[in-house]
Amino acid sequence: MAVILTGANRNDITQLLPLVEAIPPIRGKRGRPLSKPRIIQADRGYDHDKYRRPLHAQGIKTEIARRNTPHGSGLGKTRWVVERTIGWLHNYRRLRVRFERLAVIHEAFIKIACSLICWRKLNCVESSFC
Repeated sequence: MAVILTGANRNDITQLLPLVEAIPPIRGKRGRPLSKPRIIQADRGYDHDKYRRPLHAQGIKTEIARRNTPHGSGLGKTRWVVERTIGWLHNYRRLRVRFERLAVIHEAFIKIACSLICWRKLNCVESSFC
């Protein structure tokens, strides 16, 4: 998992490539660790060939809904995981409204919250009851 903090007035698409580069190597079975995700899913806000080309050059498949097309792309079946996680982040009262003046402090709280969410999800899967 990777998290990047930006200003509220920044467009999300500008951080797509830095966010993909921030993803740590993903390990698999024995052998060489996988160094990049296999697929990137995004909503219509990320639909631009300028950002698709570098991802394709790195061997990353993109599932990004095209603009000006009817809904029903099927991304909602798997994209809900992202929306659900954002909802879980909003459960942490300190993250709903930013009170910290320093961005590094707010980013640290976001990363702690993400770690807690992952830990709880993994603990829930291992114990087979939630």
